[in-house]
This record gives sequence, structure tokens and C-alpha cells, in this order.
Amino acid sequence: MRKVTIIGGGGVRTPLVIYGLAQAQQILNLGELMLFDVDEQRAATVARLGREIVRQSGNHFEIKTASHLESAVENAVFILNSVRVGGMSARARDERIAINHGMAGQETTGPGGAAMALRTLPVTLSHVQTIQRVAPDAWFINLTNPAGLITQAITQETKLRVIGICDTPIELFHRIAEVLSEPYRDMTFDYAGLNHLGWIRRVLLRGEDITERILRDTPLLRKIYPTDLFDPALIQTLRLIPTEYLFFYYSQRKAYRNQVQAGASRGEELVRMNDGLFGQLASQDSGKALQTYRDYLLRRNASYMKLEAEAGSAFTVEEQGQDPFDAATGYHRIALDVMTALVSDSPREVVVNVRNSGAIEDLEPDDIVEVPCDLDRTGPRPRRTGRLPDSVRGLVQSVKAYERTAIRASLARSRALAHLAMLEYPIIGQWEVATEVLQSLCKSDPEGLGYLQ
Repeated sequence: MRKVTIIGGGGVRTPLVIYGLAQAQQILNLGELMLFDVDEQRAATVARLGREIVRQSGNHFEIKTASHLESAVENAVFILNSVRVGGMSARARDERIAINHGMAGQETTGPGGAAMALRTLPVTLSHVQTIQRVAPDAWFINLTNPAGLITQAITQETKLRVIGICDTPIELFHRIAEVLSEPYRDMTFDYAGLNHLGWIRRVLLRGEDITERILRDTPLLRKIYPTDLFDPALIQTLRLIPTEYLFFYYSQRKAYRNQVQAGASRGEELVRMNDGLFGQLASQDSGKALQTYRDYLLRRNASYMKLEAEAGSAFTVEEQGQDPFDAATGYHRIALDVMTALVSDSPREVVVNVRNSGAIEDLEPDDIVEVPCDLDRTGPRPRRTGRLPDSVRGLVQSVKAYERTAIRASLARSRALAHLAMLEYPIIGQWEVATEVLQSLCKSDPEGLGYLQ
């Protein structure tokens, strides 16, 4: 019977993972799930909710919490890394600093993404050193954002078997299938890039290339995204279908202005949404707590990207959509896809973040890229995608340069290198702005970023 550990197990999305694990228990031969979190009370609340999810599934495996990382990861086959150093309040603070300096506030891109990376790297690298000693043969599945950058640091500094995952690409694939009213299983997507910086280059339907048909259909292009993110003319000019986070590159000013108009960032709204949530969950019986959690997810999902694209609010949006537990995509689905593939003899195609190994010719072999891989119990084998289109090659290379320098900055504890990383980052990209932003971030979070000297 296998053991799975979640680092950051008190997170708001852990119950979704538990639901997925319950569905896949027999495939995974799962006997024990261990939750580890610096907030032990939250981990205990999630464990209680998780036991109700497992009970309702009709399956059974133990859910435990651990106070120490060593005992949490010992004998684990899969270790899911899902931490948010500093909590949601740090995200909200970072995003407000970005807005105050004339940029969109977002947790994984721009100043917010840089701060999250620099705050998270020392903690994660400390964790993986322990794991390398206690559970060196485990598969380390990284969901912690910024996922590509964190995965790159882990592969660079340890010998762990690590895969970075994100649900963004497969979410886009499924939305295209949905707006075409075609079965997802009949479609193939030619995709390449970095985490939160990827594009679909070709779409095949039952082996037929339908990319041109999609690009010509302006109303269809407007339906692909959860809200009105991209001008169809942009997609038609690029001749590429971008993932949603490209909005913060292609429409940075629009995102910023909508946040100013709304008077909030997404992180600030989530702080309000999360306020009291775990108190409610802890005080309610298991059945009622599960319904409270489901309602929370419906509101959170319904408001996704509304603020940045439309100046909308999570507190005015209508809750709608299918049950988040049963959705075909999401945080828990990609995690389960990867784990079930890693116990299978038959390879499955999954888009994950792995060593490039020549998949994208424009990047170094050891760079972490987000590409389709053939994945089975032997690990991921990235599919070759060739060169990136001219229109996006420079952007990808400059973002990768920023990621490399940010990792160097953290390892060297160097504020000067962190400054350079922000200068290299296209969203920031100005010396004086980088100076002011870095000063504000370090001043606002001396505990998380004060190690930079």
C-alpha cells in the first residue's frame, strides 16, 4: 500500500486532491495520506474534511497529520509540494505593491511572482534537502508557484525525481474541445512554452489539422477563455493560442487599470473570501463543512480572472458551474493524471514541467520547460517541439533568463542579483522601477525577504 504526502496539506485546495485520490485509490494502491503544514490546526481541519470525502466515496485510506517533515515524508512514494510561504496575506501585500508601482498585481507574474519566488525558494530548498535524505526515491510533484521556477531550482540543486505540474494547459485544451462541441479524447494539441507562458501552435481533430478553422472563427475565440481576456485579432495575428496568464504580458496595462477600477487585486479578494473559512469548517459537522467548502469553490471558480479582465468582483459574481469536485480539469485532476501515469506501464501524454533535454531548441537542456511528455513508471520523456515561433521566442528566453537569475539570487542571498532578475524580467524591465519595487517588497516582508543582502 502506497503512502502519499502533501506538504502544505492545510491549503484550501487539498480537499480536491483528496477527492481525486479517493477516486484513484485502487489504481494507486493508496493506503495512507499524510498532511504536513506549518499551521497544524488547518491541517487537522482539512484531514477531518478529507475523511468525510473518503467516506462518501466508499473507498478507504488513512488520513493523518504530521508535526515534523521527516515523519511526514518517510516511506512516501509521492510527495506533493503545495506551499504558500507567508500565506495569502503575503500574496495580497505583494500584489498591492505592484499596483502601487503602476503594474498589475498577480501572484505568479510581475513583481508578485518575483516576490513569491524569492520568498519560497529558501523554504522549498530546505524541505527538499530533508526529503533527499529521508525519502530519496520518492516522486516529488511540485505544485508550488511559480511552478516552473521552483521546479528548476529543485532539479538544479538536488537529485530528486521531480515533476512540476499546472492545470493551465489542460484547462485550455478542454475549453477548446467544449466550444467546438467535440470529444476531448478526439483532439490533439501541439503545445510548448514555460509555466504560465505557453501557447498552442496546432490543434488536430481526429488527425485533421483544424487550427486555421479555429483562428478564423472570431466568436469562437472569444468563448475559449473564462472571461474576455484576449482580443481575437491578437490571437489571429500571433497565429498562436495563448494560455490565460499571457494576459499579464500582452495586456498588462488593461489588467492594472481594471484592478485600480475594482479597488482590489485577486489576492486581496481571496483574503476576504478565506477570512473565517477555516473557522467555519472546523466548527461545522463534516457534512455541513463539505457543503460550505463546495460553495466556496464555486464562488472562487466563477470569479476567476473576472477582476483583471473586467474589473469584476468575487462578491458580485453569480455562483454557477458544475460541481468543482467532478470537473474534468483542475488542480486535483492534473495531480492524479501524473500519479496514475507514474504507476503505469503504458505511457500517457501529459503536459508537465520537466528538464528540456532538447525538446525546445531555443533553450538549454537543463532548463525547465512546459511541454507534452510521455509519462509512465520510468518517468517523463519530453516530446520534441523544435524551435519556438519568432513572435514568442524572445519573450520565453528573457523570462527564462529572469528565472535563472532569481534562483542565483536566492542561493547567493544576493539583493543585487534579485535586482538584476527584476531588470531582466520583461514585465518590470526598468532599473529605477526594479529598485523601487525591490525596496518596497523587502521592507514590507523582512521575515520572508530579509535574507537578501
